[in-house]
Amino acid sequence: MKKAILRSWDSVNYLAAIELAGSRRQFLTGVPVARNIPSADMVAGRYLAVAFLDESNPSDAVVVAVYNA
Repeated sequence: MKKAILRSWDSVNYLAAIELAGSRRQFLTGVPVARNIPSADMVAGRYLAVAFLDESNPSDAVVVAVYNA
């Protein structure tokens, strides 16, 4: 599980572009978002909890929660 910041949101495909916290501008794009998260909560700048199912494969991640710091 890693902390990230939402940079952009594709509400049609439920995909996010995220910046991993502490990574100095390391962005991941096309990250799937859990469908139980309301689209209205996906506002750029919000913090995310991201689960990496395979730590060695960044494309194997999913946003599981949105929160305020």
